[in-house]
Amino acid sequence: MARDNDDLDLDADRLREECGVFGIFGHSEAAAITTLGLHALQHRGQEACGIVTFDGARYNSERRLGLVGDTFSKREVIERLPGSQAIGHTRYSTTGGTILRNVQPLFAELEGGGFAVAHNGNLTNGLTLRRELIARGSIFQATSDSEVILHLVARSTREKFIDRFIDALFQIEGAYAFVGLTNHMLVGARDPLGIRPLVLGELDGCYILASETCALDIIGARFVRDIENGEVVVITKDGVESLKPFPRVPARPCIFEYIYFARPDSIVHGRSVYAVRKSFGAQLAAEASVEADVVVPVPDSGVPAAIGYAQAAGLPYELGIIRNHYVGRTFIQPTQAIREMGVRMKHSANRSVIEGKRVVLIDDSIVRGTTSVKIVRMMRDAGAKEVHFRISSPPITHPDYYGIDTPDRENLLAARMDLEAMRAYMGADSLAFLSVDGVYKACGYDQRDSVRPQFTDHCFTGDYPTFLTDVVGEGAKQQFSLLAEAS
Repeated sequence: MARDNDDLDLDADRLREECGVFGIFGHSEAAAITTLGLHALQHRGQEACGIVTFDGARYNSERRLGLVGDTFSKREVIERLPGSQAIGHTRYSTTGGTILRNVQPLFAELEGGGFAVAHNGNLTNGLTLRRELIARGSIFQATSDSEVILHLVARSTREKFIDRFIDALFQIEGAYAFVGLTNHMLVGARDPLGIRPLVLGELDGCYILASETCALDIIGARFVRDIENGEVVVITKDGVESLKPFPRVPARPCIFEYIYFARPDSIVHGRSVYAVRKSFGAQLAAEASVEADVVVPVPDSGVPAAIGYAQAAGLPYELGIIRNHYVGRTFIQPTQAIREMGVRMKHSANRSVIEGKRVVLIDDSIVRGTTSVKIVRMMRDAGAKEVHFRISSPPITHPDYYGIDTPDRENLLAARMDLEAMRAYMGADSLAFLSVDGVYKACGYDQRDSVRPQFTDHCFTGDYPTFLTDVVGEGAKQQFSLLAEAS
């Protein structure tokens, strides 16, 4: 249950994505451009960030805990990162803790030169590989699964770097979008199913790799194309080379890019994220309409779906919850009265559009449900006559192992309770979720293909698209590190 004294922090009970990646080759302002790209990808991870550049002679690294703007807005930091090639990373940790040695890009000196790498996703055999590599003499410094790729590349017996990199990719499983930097090239790779996103752009004749198109937009770059599932791209002074070492299989991108993770102004696999989220809301209205007076989004992620729902249902759309974007961590509150006031620091009800109304609340997902309880109570306290909760995705019943930070199954509300029990727990007058087929319809399909699903949707269906070696194998018993670090 939610603690009575908790702030109503609508971000506290959210799914969180592991990270965003960015890389550019051949631009004189590589570090500054990478900084801007990471700003645009900040939503994908807020715990740490880093940039590595290569100036033709040596690699330069700056890695810090905190937001991009906390470090990379300073001129002196950018001046410490000379070079025309750069990769960057913004992190939310799912595998490995939030400590400086885990902050990416990671770097290693190999036989043929340096290699820096940044990773979005999660390796489902990372622990198992780590255990095997340590047994064969590898020395790990970080606790992130991403470090495995450095060791696999280093131990490969192939002659050329790109062949060693591909050799390493064949040994890993799970979800990944890699950007890597060597003395002579920028490389990118997506996992064979394309679970994690990666796009190719161009600016002033220089090629760019990024997690989302919004990172291209912020620097005025041209979108070239999506990196295909299972594709490896090699960017050098001669241009872009595409390699496809894996057997071709249909792509299964993560459905949560559309539901929550990607920025609304991004284009993911040819679809506008904003338009898809509106379609989710419209489909939700078709499946679970209710007599009401006003539609209210749970900010900020519920906004596009609420607009779609309101338009389809013919109901007014109103900002019934106001978010204060200028509040960081809530200050320490000395008394109960002040603590109760602190609840309204981050989010507060707009009583003028709530009082006496039958309210439809639209949110993108429910994880533990603790925040949903507070939202419903907020609506009641603001005088709502009825509160109807509508969720623009199906119930989350299974944990993720591909780079989304989800609780264990026993802590997922929809895995523990049926619909009526969830409604009673939240205190809502009614509760409904978008159906699984409704998600697919909103994305332009007739329904989910049960034989070859068009998306990675295991959080709703339990249909995991890859092996989960660390979950069921020996890796599940392995701890990451014996070293505890002070914060």
